[in-house]
Amino acid sequence: MNTPVVDFVKRYIESDTVRLHMPGHKGKSFLGCESWDITEVKGADALFEAEGILAQSEENATNLFGSRRTCYSTEGSSHCIRAMLYLAVTNRPAGASPTVVAARNVHRAFVSAAALLDLDVEWLWPEESRSLCGCPVTPESLDRMLSALPSPPAAVYLTSPDYLGGMAELSSLAEVCHRHRTLLAVDNAHGSYLRFLEPSLHPLDLGADLCCDSAHKTLPVLTGGAYLHISKSAPHGLEEHVKTALALFGSTSPSYLTLCSLDLCNRYLAEGYPARLQGAISQLKLLKVKLKNLGWQVEESDPLRVTLKAPQGTTGQELAERLRLGGVECEYADRDFLVLMATPENTPEELEQALTALGRNQAPPTNTPFLPLAKGKRVCSIRQALFSPHQLIPSREALGRTCAAPTVGCPPAVPIAVAGEEIGPEALELFQYYNVSTVDVLK
Repeated sequence: MNTPVVDFVKRYIESDTVRLHMPGHKGKSFLGCESWDITEVKGADALFEAEGILAQSEENATNLFGSRRTCYSTEGSSHCIRAMLYLAVTNRPAGASPTVVAARNVHRAFVSAAALLDLDVEWLWPEESRSLCGCPVTPESLDRMLSALPSPPAAVYLTSPDYLGGMAELSSLAEVCHRHRTLLAVDNAHGSYLRFLEPSLHPLDLGADLCCDSAHKTLPVLTGGAYLHISKSAPHGLEEHVKTALALFGSTSPSYLTLCSLDLCNRYLAEGYPARLQGAISQLKLLKVKLKNLGWQVEESDPLRVTLKAPQGTTGQELAERLRLGGVECEYADRDFLVLMATPENTPEELEQALTALGRNQAPPTNTPFLPLAKGKRVCSIRQALFSPHQLIPSREALGRTCAAPTVGCPPAVPIAVAGEEIGPEALELFQYYNVSTVDVLK
């Protein structure tokens, strides 16, 4: 597969052109990558008005992912989430409301998008959950929610995989959405690679209409590289407005370093990636067996993730420190779980190093209790709360106050209380459980 962006930048470097344009480093080496870091010079195209090399590269990605249209972002899935919601709301059919039904384990980028777009959000709550990261939604519960609404929402919004690797029943959930004449939009930030499994488990192939992927999370792409996909089965017209949506929320100075890595990734995916992916998954399956044999509790997750439940007397953060002593850094740890993410670029020796660092577990498993559901009363809209005067106070003093902004760090960036909600005793319990010491509230 050709790489038009990489080829252009390489020719520009070799031309030894005097750079009397941005960026200020002028291609001189400080970190070592500056010669590849250009701007929209003649021939370099423009990301949000792409008609040259960037359009060609995005067409390659479109073909690889089997979408109607795939567009690049250099600002991560956070950027794509905002654009995806804008598309859903501004292109909703007659009779649909500007409401989005969303599973509660949204990334904070969803909350900021809701504020910017002044969305009305109806939350889907799990029947039970042992982690803030998880929000299992059944087709039956989604059907009940959509049936109870006076009109179809602009979209249903789900996160799959979630931070612990939980996978939603997307095929069944998509059927429910389409039966109720609404779109399914999926935050697939952790699942770009799912398209290349056999069979595919990518949201586009399971019925999603709109989908965003953080390419950099599981593919060899620089940080910030992401995709916004429009499904072939989505209502016509969305693809015509996708660049407008991305331009509305994106920088006019996209990183050409990241664009080059997205471009080069197309060739990587086209030339033997499914076989390399399957090899990596086989290695991870073997690692999971070895971990179980050493006494560790391995949770169900997507194929490129290993999620361990912390045993009695130990937290996930303490397991992360154990890994660091062995020269290994994990993806995520909280008091209950440890998450490792791997790709075909990890060697068997590296996986063995993680196994050695963890060693044998002799403690009994923990029976993690179900967490309280912080269903705070809605006091005002998300937009009103985020754009009103607010103050930071100790979380222990927040009972009865109105949340002004999400305060959970990243990862996992899943808010306990959402802006505009009254903070109740359940939220206080979760603040304490996840060591959230301060919270933004309305004055």
